[in-house]
Amino acid sequence: MSNQFIEKGTPEFRRTNLALFAAGFSTFALLYCVQPLMPEFSRDFHVSPAESSLSISLTTGLLAVSMLAAGSISEAWGRKPMMVAALFASAALTVISALMPSWRGLLATRALEGITFSGLPAIAMAYLSEEMGRDAIGLAMGLYISGSGLGGMSGRLLTGILTDLVSWRFAIGSIGVLGLAAAFIFWRSLPPSRHFHANPLSTRVLLGSFARHLHDFGLVALFVEGFLLMGSFVTIYNYISYRLVARPYNLSQTEVGLIFIVYLAGVGSSALVGDLAGRVGRRKVLWSMTLVMLSGVCMTFLSSLAAVITGIAVMTFGFFGGHSVASSWVGLRAHSNKAQASSLYLFFYYLGSSLAGWTGGFFWAASHWHGVAGFISILLTLAFLLSLRLTAVQPLTRGVPAPP
Repeated sequence: MSNQFIEKGTPEFRRTNLALFAAGFSTFALLYCVQPLMPEFSRDFHVSPAESSLSISLTTGLLAVSMLAAGSISEAWGRKPMMVAALFASAALTVISALMPSWRGLLATRALEGITFSGLPAIAMAYLSEEMGRDAIGLAMGLYISGSGLGGMSGRLLTGILTDLVSWRFAIGSIGVLGLAAAFIFWRSLPPSRHFHANPLSTRVLLGSFARHLHDFGLVALFVEGFLLMGSFVTIYNYISYRLVARPYNLSQTEVGLIFIVYLAGVGSSALVGDLAGRVGRRKVLWSMTLVMLSGVCMTFLSSLAAVITGIAVMTFGFFGGHSVASSWVGLRAHSNKAQASSLYLFFYYLGSSLAGWTGGFFWAASHWHGVAGFISILLTLAFLLSLRLTAVQPLTRGVPAPP
């Protein structure tokens, strides 16, 4: 029994999906709950949009770097213990961040969260690639990312509503309490690893593992895809609030928060597209999703509020679908040291969030929304061209050539 993988329809499959759904929900709710509050930070702390974006970019930047070590530490300490500790610590720090009286104090706490967050995403990807059957991994990864999408939506929506009703500090603290509840569900639901084998920590082995992954063009291309897709996605959400609270829209924080309901498009697409990619081919689906994202961004150039919201929904659908495909492909392609491969993917993924999300502030300062949308369009054009290049790369699974 111990050598069996977790397959669709089994009680363990349902328990695993509940746990990873809760983990994805918590991580994205905690990470991005401050995003719709950037105009509030600019007003309360007297900082520019680019400086306000540090509340996210600083977190994701440290998350990217810390994740390189977190995946390796999990090779020695185990998958589940690392993830449980990360979830509880991140939720507690979110509650503390709501109490910080100064901008520097808030940024310092958010920076610490970037380190604690690193104990989940890459390790979750490694856990799924080790424990799930081949036919189940696409759906499982999609459901995990669905939890991420629902968490991202809920965090943004609740903070917008609670900020208007009470204050942004109360809003962030409430999200932290929800994170603690999600961490408890994860701890109680996730089955122990069956296929994990502990390896002693070794800098030489770690660097050798990273070097092997970086010599595989297919993996490197997927890493860069993660950078471009996530960078585009975070940038559009970072600065859309500035556009919508200004004329001619003049929306309230609650109304801006309600727009994040379009995240439901991502919740649906990640599981749907992840399962579809396993049946019709990851390569075809990946480049299709980049085109979907680009078409959504183009719609936001229009002045109609309905067109802007529809464009954001279309881009969200494409992003979660593309990320589901790319992230599961990394786990299947890496022959060994899957946690390191996942760490590298997510290093580039969150580095894209940090760098592109921050850079977008300068495009906003120069040309407002047209500048931001133009910048995102360039990133997605590069992502599309790279995804076409991936069609020439032979995907691998567990060391054996496999059809695309």
